[in-house]
Amino acid sequence: MPDRLRDGVRARLGATGEPWLAALPERVARQLEHWELTLDRVVDPGGRLSLVCQVRRADNSPAVLKAGLVTPETAQEHTALEHWAGRGAVLLLDSAPADGFLLLERLHGEIPLRSLTEAKAMLEATSLLRRLWTAPPTRTAVTPLAERVELRTSWLGGQAELADRLDARPLLDQALATADELLGSAGEELLLHGDFHHGNVLAADRAPWLAIDPQPLVGERAFDLAWLAQDRKETLAAAPSPQGAARRRLHQLAEAVEVDVDRLRGWTLFRTVAAGLTALAGGDRTGAERYLEFAGAL
Repeated sequence: MPDRLRDGVRARLGATGEPWLAALPERVARQLEHWELTLDRVVDPGGRLSLVCQVRRADNSPAVLKAGLVTPETAQEHTALEHWAGRGAVLLLDSAPADGFLLLERLHGEIPLRSLTEAKAMLEATSLLRRLWTAPPTRTAVTPLAERVELRTSWLGGQAELADRLDARPLLDQALATADELLGSAGEELLLHGDFHHGNVLAADRAPWLAIDPQPLVGERAFDLAWLAQDRKETLAAAPSPQGAARRRLHQLAEAVEVDVDRLRGWTLFRTVAAGLTALAGGDRTGAERYLEFAGAL
C-alpha cells in the first residue's frame, strides 16, 4: 500500500478510513479475477485517494486498474470519461463505479505535462482544455458548479479562526464575496474537468497528451481554468514581482481560451484560498502559506 494513499485517505476520513484501507487488497484481488486481469505492478506513489495498478487484460494488452475511494468529487469520474470517449482524456475500458473501480488505457505515468517547461506546458494544457469543454451528457446528470461551490463556501464560512492563524481573514472574506458574485452571474453550462493541472495530464501513445482524474462539474470555463492558473505557483513567487507575474499569467491564459480575465481572477482567488485553508486544516502549514501567498498576489 503506497504511503501516499494511506496518508491521503487518513487525511480525508480520519480513523473511519482504516476499514477501507484494510479491505482494499482483497477487493482489488477479486476485481482482478472478475475482469480477468494480470497484475504487473502497483504504481507508487500513485494517487492520494486511489490505488493505481498496471495490469494486463486477457488478450495481454496493457491497461490500468484504478481502485478509488468514492467521494462526492470522484463519484462521476466514469461519467465524464464515458462522455469524452477518449477525446482529450484517458479512455475508459470498463467500470464498476459504485465500488470505485475503473479500467483505463495505460498512459505514460512517468511523463506528466509538468515535465515540460512552463510556457510549453501551459500551451499544451489550454489546447487540451478546449477539447474537454463540451456540452454535458444528456442522459446522466453531472454535479452543477453551484452545488460544489456552495458546499465549499459553507465550510469556508466557518473557518475564520483558521484563517486568522495566517492573517488571511481579509482573503477569506474576499474569496467568499467573489464566489457569491460569480455564481450570481454565471452563464455557461459546459462539462468541466474539475481538477485540471499539469500533474493530471500524461503523455500517451495515441495522442501527445491526455487528461486523467477528472472531478467533473457542469459550469463555466473560468472555474476550470482557475486551477490551472495556480499551477507552478512557486515559480511566480520567485519572480522579481510576484503580483506582476500572476497578472501576466492570468491574462495569457484568459486570452488563450477566450475567457473573461476578471472571472478567471475571481475563481482563481476562491479556489486558491479554499485550497490554502484546507491544507492548513490538514496540518500542512507550508502548503497553506504557498496557496495564500499566491492568492494575495491576485
